[in-house]
Parts: sequence; C-alpha cells; structure tokens
Amino acid sequence: MDKKQIENTLRDYNWMINEIKRQRNLLEDAGTNLVAQSGIESTLPKAQGESGDPVAREVVRRDKKYIWIHKLEVKVSFIQERMAVIEGEREKAVLECLLDGMSMVAISRHMGLSRRHIYNLREKIVDKISKKPKYSQPKANCS
Repeated sequence: MDKKQIENTLRDYNWMINEIKRQRNLLEDAGTNLVAQSGIESTLPKAQGESGDPVAREVVRRDKKYIWIHKLEVKVSFIQERMAVIEGEREKAVLECLLDGMSMVAISRHMGLSRRHIYNLREKIVDKISKKPKYSQPKANCS
C-alpha cells in the first residue's frame, strides 16, 4: 500500500470493521427469504444474458460481495499487522482515535493540540506503517 492508500484506510478503518461484521452476519443467512416466481410471471420470457431465477441472481450478487469483503479484510489486516511500530504516546493516541472513526478536528479537540500538529502526527504514523515490512525476518548470525 502506498501512503495515500494507508491514509484512506486509517480514515475508513472504523466503517470497514463495522461493514465486515455486518456482511458476515448477513452472509450467514444465505438463501433465506428468497422465493421463486410463481403464477403467470413464471411463464413469461426472461431477459437475455441474465438468469430469471432470483436465487441464482442472489448467488451472483453474494459472490461479488465475498470479493469486496475480502478486499476490506486485507486492508484492515494490513493496518492491524503494522500497528506495533507506533510507539510514541501521542502517535498511539492519534492512531487509536483514527481507528475509532474520529475526525481530525475531533482528535484535535480531544487532545488539546492544533489540527496542524495532529496532521503531522498522522503523517508520521503513515510513514512508519508504510516502511514496516509485513513480516520482520530475524537477522542472521554471520560469525
């Protein structure tokens, strides 16, 4: 992820977590509340190129949803795996506030710091997260 993508993920982290939880609950109920057409509608011709079966259309829609939810999970995991690199107390506080969905103005008021200072702290956070490798490999002993 580049720095802009990391900034966007930090900003959107809270709703992504909520959406992942919501979608998982919905996907557990797969196939419920679907009724096939009956009566005269079932005998009418269907549009070319798409299934007239509502269950089949729902399967296609949910399959696309799995892909989208997986993308959100990858972004959330990226941040979670790299949070440990943030060590400064103020940086940790700003990171936690961002992950909780607070705006920059709200964080500024909460911490009693200027917005410019909060933006600088966020930039430091993004820099540290962008530079941390996914998995740190232990240094080899070359003696």
